Amino acid sequence: MALSGQRIVVIGGTSGMGLAAARAASAAGAAVTIASSSQRRLKAALAQLPDTCDGAVVNTRDEGDVAALFDRVGELDHLLYTAGDAVRPRPLADLPLDAARELFEVRFWGAVAAVKHGARRVRPGGSIVLTSGTVAVRPTPGTALAAGSAAAVEGLTRGLAAEFAPIRVNAVRPGAIRTPLWAPVPEPQRAALFAALADRTLTKLMGEADQIAAAHLYLMENRFVTGTVLTVDGGALLAGS
Repeated sequence: MALSGQRIVVIGGTSGMGLAAARAASAAGAAVTIASSSQRRLKAALAQLPDTCDGAVVNTRDEGDVAALFDRVGELDHLLYTAGDAVRPRPLADLPLDAARELFEVRFWGAVAAVKHGARRVRPGGSIVLTSGTVAVRPTPGTALAAGSAAAVEGLTRGLAAEFAPIRVNAVRPGAIRTPLWAPVPEPQRAALFAALADRTLTKLMGEADQIAAAHLYLMENRFVTGTVLTVDGGALLAGS
């Protein structure tokens, strides 16, 4: 198996895209450490993964907590960052600046902390994979800060690829993906929303977490890819052009 014997750390690995990536990586032979801010989610996720996986509760807003994770893990081959809070569209004019800053804490600054402390432990041939989103290039009203955060992750990816070479640094840019982050939307509105999102793609499909996991694994395995933002969106960006 392509990742056999390798150590992978997935921050945000207890739900959605992160859990799907942890499951796929372990199936490919890797030993996986997942991290989450929730003990409850961590326990539930580990129950779905093989015994080669372990986990830790980590607050990505706390640099010391992030550093302690990598002190515990030691050397690794790949770091995957998928952590992020659910974000509801909200006009910037209605958003206090402190709340606006908070929107960057997990998705951007958490990624920065993870890379800062994890990169030095990545073995030769290893990689770092971050996660942005199509909102970076096609925002809608009320998503300016989400777009700014996602775009910042993509700029960070390119800068780190140059700074950390030959360690590879890439990002996946997902479109609309069916994950638990949509849980706050009640049924039947959620089903109608998913149908509308699927209709905006060329494939007429809603994305699935396993499809994003496949992209994450590709970026880990292909040693000739770095500084790349890989879009996986069913052609939604093209359909909206």
